[in-house]
Amino acid sequence: MPENKSRPPQGQPWENGWAPDTSRAPGTRRLWLAGGMAMATVIACVTAIAISERESDGDSAAASTPAADSTVPGLISFATPSGTAPPTGKSGLSPERPAPEAPHEQNASKPEPAPSESPSGAAGSPTKSPKPPATTTWRSVRSVNYPDRYWHMSDGRVGLDQVRGSESREDSTFKQVKGLADSSCYSFATRDGQYLRHRNFVLRAERNDGSALFTQDATFCPRASAYSSGATMLESVNYPGYFLRHRNFVVRLERYDHSSLYLADSSFRLVDGLA
Repeated sequence: MPENKSRPPQGQPWENGWAPDTSRAPGTRRLWLAGGMAMATVIACVTAIAISERESDGDSAAASTPAADSTVPGLISFATPSGTAPPTGKSGLSPERPAPEAPHEQNASKPEPAPSESPSGAAGSPTKSPKPPATTTWRSVRSVNYPDRYWHMSDGRVGLDQVRGSESREDSTFKQVKGLADSSCYSFATRDGQYLRHRNFVLRAERNDGSALFTQDATFCPRASAYSSGATMLESVNYPGYFLRHRNFVVRLERYDHSSLYLADSSFRLVDGLA
């Protein structure tokens, strides 16, 4: 029987007369296995990334579309201003309406009426005073905080001036009559038959054109002044909450406020006519 020889160690083929098997590259099976695992890992990673990006895109689209009644973060939202209740009583009695433009921007004779802060019911606010006398009375209107100055006609407008001479006295004397638009209030007429009315918020003398606008512009309701006992504030009929006051010695119509300067400038004494 042939003698069985043990196979020599593979690490020393030439010394023992053995040649290595060169029919295939060493480690081929392991290389294929490693390559397959690497490919599987790459495919799994690519799939996971694609799925995560798709979910991220969907979340971003949902987040970028705000709900109809939601507020987008980062945008400043302005609350709708709440209106104040219309004042009660005679002073400032009217429904709420939009505020008019500033006096210097007025081009029309009568801007939209706009009661704002009502003087009624407020501390130190004017209150209704007794009804005017039934008979025609000649009056001069004297300032409370400038007692040496009176309403005075000059170039068609009413200013607050000192009295100098007889002509100045005549121009500072007016006929007080029942209000053209409200008989419980006052209207003031000049000696030549014109009436004092506010236009562009400035008191001036003009002829009565018979219009409803003119009669309202020329009617002022007396209110007792909280600034000085016995003094009177004159509130516009068609601008409730607006009173005649002097500013830079020009008599004009301005919205009521609670400052001591406003109360002083809008307080007058109706005294006997100077002329």
